Amino acid sequence: MTKITESLFLIPGRDEMIPDSHVYLIGHPDSGDLSLVDAGLMGHGAYKLKEIAAGGVKPADIKRIIMTHTHLDHIGCLRELIEAIPSLELWVHESEAGQLEAGDDRTVYGMEMFKQMCRMQYNLKDGDFTFKVDRRLKEGDELNIGGETWTVLHIPGHSVGGIGLWNAARGILIPGDVVYADNSIGRFDLYGADGGTLAASLTRLGSLDVKVLLPGHNRIVTNVPKGYIAAVAKQWAPYLR
Repeated sequence: MTKITESLFLIPGRDEMIPDSHVYLIGHPDSGDLSLVDAGLMGHGAYKLKEIAAGGVKPADIKRIIMTHTHLDHIGCLRELIEAIPSLELWVHESEAGQLEAGDDRTVYGMEMFKQMCRMQYNLKDGDFTFKVDRRLKEGDELNIGGETWTVLHIPGHSVGGIGLWNAARGILIPGDVVYADNSIGRFDLYGADGGTLAASLTRLGSLDVKVLLPGHNRIVTNVPKGYIAAVAKQWAPYLR
């Protein structure tokens, strides 16, 4: 587990044939009110839990998992984490919460061909991604958790219920898979995705004074060049119409 700030830690994803998302642990360690952001790929729960334990974190201090979105590479080992820490709450944007509770896995897999491949590769079945959602997040929600305040930004386009977590006081953005380092963005050909909507979300993020960018995959950026996300939005705009 890598320390980013006094109240923010990274558990890096370990990619296989399918990417494994990063997991972020947010909250001051002595607050007793910690949160995980995203879960990761199937079979990686033990690794994530081992990293948490190695960091000296008590599982009972982790109160919730906040999903930036519910694609397979982010939600795959959610059940493994909940089984290890049964008191965990699940917080998901309202646009995807209903699907999870109903067992509608179209957003989880993104496309039918990918679903069939993953079912064979990982022995997945109907109902594996049916979960009770404890809090349905909305645009503008202020999350006062772990001694910090994070604002929920609804940034669809990669996923219909995609959110970013924005810590304005520190200039820290956790954007899920909407924007990455190295001028990259999330794909927009999956179920619920849309290029024009993604363009609008990128433009919105480009208006923020982001100093630390913590995406769902690839490298993190702790000294974001001024105007970086706005430049990425401009670069990709012709392809997102």
